[in-house]
Amino acid sequence: MKPALIRSLAVIAVGVTLGLLLSPLSGCSSKQSALYQTFESLISGERGLPESAQKELARFDAVFDVYLKKKQERALQRDLFIEVYKHTRRNYVHTVNDAVLIDAAIKGMSEDWDKESEGDEGHTKAESAVEAALDAMLASLDPHSGYLTPKEAEAMYANTRGQFGGLGISVTMRDQGVYVIAPIADTPAERAGIKPGDVITHLNGKSLSGWTLMKAVNEMRGDPGTEISLTIKRKAQQPFAVSIIRDVIEIETVKARLEGNIGYLQVTKFNEKVEDGVEAAIEELYKKSQGRMTGLILDLRNNPGGLLDQSVALSDAFLDKGRIVSIKGRDGRGERNYEAGLGDIAKGLPMVVLINGGSASASEIVSSALQEHGRAVVMGRRSFGKGSVQTLLPLSNDGSLRLTTQLYYAPSGKTIQANGVAPDIALVIKEPEGEKKKDEEDKPRREADYENALHDDTATAKTESKVKVEAESCKPVITTVAEEERKDYDLGCALSFLRMGSQASFLATVKTL
Repeated sequence: MKPALIRSLAVIAVGVTLGLLLSPLSGCSSKQSALYQTFESLISGERGLPESAQKELARFDAVFDVYLKKKQERALQRDLFIEVYKHTRRNYVHTVNDAVLIDAAIKGMSEDWDKESEGDEGHTKAESAVEAALDAMLASLDPHSGYLTPKEAEAMYANTRGQFGGLGISVTMRDQGVYVIAPIADTPAERAGIKPGDVITHLNGKSLSGWTLMKAVNEMRGDPGTEISLTIKRKAQQPFAVSIIRDVIEIETVKARLEGNIGYLQVTKFNEKVEDGVEAAIEELYKKSQGRMTGLILDLRNNPGGLLDQSVALSDAFLDKGRIVSIKGRDGRGERNYEAGLGDIAKGLPMVVLINGGSASASEIVSSALQEHGRAVVMGRRSFGKGSVQTLLPLSNDGSLRLTTQLYYAPSGKTIQANGVAPDIALVIKEPEGEKKKDEEDKPRREADYENALHDDTATAKTESKVKVEAESCKPVITTVAEEERKDYDLGCALSFLRMGSQASFLATVKTL
């Protein structure tokens, strides 16, 4: 693995979850290095655990011993569990409760053992049981921490490089199945009509009830050209099936075009291609406009996040000075402040940033930084509210621990975690005439809606948008996706705002609520 990639992965502001359906990336194992072997030896076994934690670990051992009699296999899997357990106790963003962790692990392992299977994908029974224990233990912390098998860890690295195979959707888990945060632009999922807020309840007719997110992800992976059927629950509609052909996903993370003399810049995901891609795109926009560009729209809608360093770079690209984001761990541990340097590649052009409920993590860093420094007007709908940082910690079996280690804070010091970013101008979409009123289950999910979502003790009350506009009162931009004509009212509002030259002039032409 290239040193630059290792550095960029050291701290990751992962989207809402894994970028879905990844293909393996070979050659990234660090297990063989002498440094890693030394590190691994220091964390192996129970060395350094306080007596109270050792007692809780003994409870896990007692259950594990009932299930597993082969001592060699038992030792290997027990060492993996202890390794993850120690990492979690040492590095999690909040102090953990040992009894709660072990209770969750025992429950997960017991439920897996009761299935009376030999494990999935060639796993031994011990591997399957310990993976279930780790999944359950980490899921008890927050929606974004988790254990990645060696195959899944390689897939995560592939995702940050901007190329993977599958469907092209960013997801998380909810009670009834896999919840779609957003389809990635120009992928099989988007072309098939998958929408933010859809819930995938079945795969090829198999219910996802009780599945882990990674198990569902693995089921959806497959060779390019193969077909999979997804059962979708969408708002008040009856569940329906959608067939999608898997493909190799080449994420075009940065897209740009001119809308008259206004530049349109869309960032779909924060992988390591963003910084260079945005610089090249802005340069090309100026060239095509012959230097007559009068405004810029940065579209972060349905962008689930990605690499922290790329969100900082994108914010810095449009700021001359000031705090971009602060990151703090447990008890202020590892606090880091990121500041902007001189240089605005948009040369002070008026800017609008578009966000919605699918804008998360790195997208929220950018939108909050540009908003609070007055560099851009933020329009759309409140963002997802994922203000936590996940660190990928390598494990001795070539897997990884994805652990929430820090929270990040906007320039004002406000946390985005579970709050999200409120747009300066909220764009409200009317419900179609005659559509049933959505019940609680059908409402769009955000970070705060999850039972185990993290909440920061210093969080202030949610900031609300001061101006609300009926989006349909703007002239829409017409786009075509998979031969389907779509009306983009949000983009129409952003264009109108920049063309009018002031908020007062814009509001005089639209319907406010």
